[in-house]
Amino acid sequence: MGLFKRFRDLIRANINHMISRSENPEKLLNQMVLDMNEQLIESKKGVAGAIADEKRLERQIRENQAKAEEWEQKAMLAVTAGKDDLAKEALLRKQEHEKYLLELKPQWDAQKQSVDKLKESLRALQRKIEEASRKKNILVARARRAEAQKKLQTTMGSMGDNSAFEAFDRMASKVDQLEAETEALVEIEGVNADATLEAQFKQLEGGQASADKLLEDLKGKMRQIEDKT
Repeated sequence: MGLFKRFRDLIRANINHMISRSENPEKLLNQMVLDMNEQLIESKKGVAGAIADEKRLERQIRENQAKAEEWEQKAMLAVTAGKDDLAKEALLRKQEHEKYLLELKPQWDAQKQSVDKLKESLRALQRKIEEASRKKNILVARARRAEAQKKLQTTMGSMGDNSAFEAFDRMASKVDQLEAETEALVEIEGVNADATLEAQFKQLEGGQASADKLLEDLKGKMRQIEDKT
């Protein structure tokens, strides 16, 4: 189980390192899951090595079992042929393989139990990493919402003294004043234009009246001359 202890130690060390660097939450969580998957790959390699060792011991047991049976058959063949010395040699070879079998069997049993535990631990680790990945997605979404809220609060806080809004109000008041002054100038120009136009018509009217009077005076003068003659 030291393999998985090393895995936990590495993950813990990486997390502490990233937190100490004050990474942003999303980047931190993505890196954590990435590190977990990388360490999972290394753990799988370790488990694969343990399985290979277990298979090697199992193969050696089968081979020595087959050899022991083979030498026993040879011993029987030698006895049948009346060659007891040769049969003894065959039985000694059989005994060597059986002795080796007695040494291999406990090793294989222990290795098999260890491999079974490693496989189960690996499956559990895989489930935990999958769960961590799902939680990461949820936490990233929460972190984004929190960051957006923080920025909004910061923006609102910077306007807490209403200085920005007061500036808008002052500018609006100034624009109102400019519009009023412009309207007044337009109105004054209109009044001046009306006065000028009226004066022109009065002048024309006055001019017409003077001409009529002059004509009337002339006609009166001519009548006086006719009367004298």
